[in-house]
Amino acid sequence: MVVAALCGIAKTALPGAATIAVALCTAVLPAKESTGAILLMLMTGDLLAVWSYRHDADFRMLRRLVPAVLAGVGAGALFLHLASDSSTRRLIGIVLLLLVAITLLQRRAAGRSRVPTRSPVPPMAPPASGASGAPEALEASAAPATGGRAARLVYGSLAGFTTMVANAGGPVTSMYFLACRYPVKAFLGTTAWFFFLVNLVKLPFSVSAGLVNATTLSLTGIAAPAVIASALAGRRLAERMDQRVFEPIIIALTIVSALPLLR
Repeated sequence: MVVAALCGIAKTALPGAATIAVALCTAVLPAKESTGAILLMLMTGDLLAVWSYRHDADFRMLRRLVPAVLAGVGAGALFLHLASDSSTRRLIGIVLLLLVAITLLQRRAAGRSRVPTRSPVPPMAPPASGASGAPEALEASAAPATGGRAARLVYGSLAGFTTMVANAGGPVTSMYFLACRYPVKAFLGTTAWFFFLVNLVKLPFSVSAGLVNATTLSLTGIAAPAVIASALAGRRLAERMDQRVFEPIIIALTIVSALPLLR
């Protein structure tokens, strides 16, 4: 039930919690079997998440990520047929920690580059949470820090790969969307729709690889109420969360979720 609760809250409030659920699940199940069970729990949470944040996603960004994500999913499906459970976990843990380090360095460099000027014009205030769904606000917040096509290619392919092999794509996209400087609701809305669509694409690959079977379906049926309840609680939490608290929590969860995968 703890795993199910983490899957639910990951969908509506704290995306990094999903990878902690992956780590806990792999502690009691083989990595590949746990991947199927976690996928179905996350898809249950996806339905509530996309409804909750249906007006807050940056669909333009999602369209731009599609080619790289599809390539990553395909590479991940091939990797599942070739790699062992332990090598899969370690590779993903290393990738996540590298992404955290890169994101922190980028944010530090961006902070140093903002040199105060003597202009009498006051600095622009951060966007209000109620306007987070506006396309203009999303585009303006995302433009400076994403690194353009190269960043979309790297992060999109890594997100597709890690979500395919271990349902660990949440921290990858979290690092990318943090770099985009999205407000809380825009961050959660774009993340929700991203994984709703990606998990639909993953499902046939997971069935063919034997990750989704009668056992994982029965586990999901038992866990579904806990997923839904925690997703509803997460939505209330997100409505009250300040941006200055939200971003450090996402970074901390990414680090915490990566460490168990290195075993």
